[in-house]
Amino acid sequence: MIAGKMLDDWKTSHPLIKDLVELRETTWFTPVRAPTAEALKDVPLNAHDVADASARLNRFAAYFQSAFPETLPTHGIIESDIQQLPSLRGALDARYGQALPGALWIKKDSHLPISGSVKARGGIYEVLKHAERLALEAGLLTLDGNYEVLDTPQAREFFSQYRIAVGSTGNLGLSIGLMGARLGFQVTVHMSADARQWKKDKLRAHGVTVMEYASDYSIAVAQGRQQAKDDPGCHFVDDENSTDLFLGYAVAAERLNRQLSLAGLKIDAEHPLFVYLPCGVGGGPGGVAFGLKLVFGDAVHCIFAEPTHSPCMFLGVYTGLHDEVSVQDFGIDNITAADGLAVGRASGFVGRTMQRLIDGYYTVSDDELHALLWLTADSEGLNLEPSALAGVPGVARLHAHYAEYLQRSGLSVEAYACATHLIWATGGSMVPEPEMQAYLAQGAQVLQG
Repeated sequence: MIAGKMLDDWKTSHPLIKDLVELRETTWFTPVRAPTAEALKDVPLNAHDVADASARLNRFAAYFQSAFPETLPTHGIIESDIQQLPSLRGALDARYGQALPGALWIKKDSHLPISGSVKARGGIYEVLKHAERLALEAGLLTLDGNYEVLDTPQAREFFSQYRIAVGSTGNLGLSIGLMGARLGFQVTVHMSADARQWKKDKLRAHGVTVMEYASDYSIAVAQGRQQAKDDPGCHFVDDENSTDLFLGYAVAAERLNRQLSLAGLKIDAEHPLFVYLPCGVGGGPGGVAFGLKLVFGDAVHCIFAEPTHSPCMFLGVYTGLHDEVSVQDFGIDNITAADGLAVGRASGFVGRTMQRLIDGYYTVSDDELHALLWLTADSEGLNLEPSALAGVPGVARLHAHYAEYLQRSGLSVEAYACATHLIWATGGSMVPEPEMQAYLAQGAQVLQG
């Protein structure tokens, strides 16, 4: 029984569940999508909250330039570039046997400084907000002061009396651990079985305590939550429910708007933007999508991508049960090469508040992720980890159903032809070379049949 119904009954009432359970690549455009102005009322946050998060990150710019010299070229702002992908576009045309519409771009959060993934946005932001609050309360800092003062032995000694805990499949733990340890916090990262060994090794090399579990993400999160519950001096970073993480991700939207404008790309009703976002528990893509909707309104269309073995957000929204069910409830194993997306139960906060703002969902197989990894490296020289490739087939999935989508969304054929398609790459720049070569070899093997 799953929420009071047998699996066969679920397959009858929700036909796509059969495909999801059989691990077939599946695409679904949600019927509950609503106009942005209406759907934003579902989210208990607003543009002022995002602006506050952006201002906080700006206050830390002097600190970052001191503590992380790699941020000097961006004046202490943690940001990634966008890049057009003409060669990959051609490779996708050939792979999927169709001439894909519009211009194809990538947002390279895979190359963000410090932790090399999209989690550098939300994860680092939450650590900074916590550190700022403690430092202000202790009189170590003023809001209009120079935040470089936090990169001193005295500040690190102060933060060392506090602890931070997080449960992670890898990248969030990496961003929390590296940032927290640099400030001086005692950080414990509770890591699920699918987390990559190199991420654990990197954390330990920076003085972070890594706790390993033989089970999946949900157990790692539960252990982190328990640690903080038993310790009043410990701050738990809650990937499932944190609005601070969510807002850290949302800051990306206004920055993307400036980048698109500088690239000469117009985004409006006649020139829509389609964004394809890899989804694990949902906080990262949910926060980014929220920010995008605040900036672009109905001109932006956000689509979530998940592995066939871990379609937790797809299942949660499709059934309407959100975090009340897991993929394991439906017999799906939650074992995938896309370690950052290996999540069995989606964030109820994101699923419920964002469901009318997200346009669709699709799943992609591990074999396809590896094939796309090789094609992206070969055509554009971009090395990404498997989970970061989930957004790549999005434009082909959309185009295969575009007549249905246009009817559902009210988008005109002319506007669709003028769209910009943006893949949100979530990680990969820090993958060790031997591991990346193994990924590439696996991708080549898939392509060879």
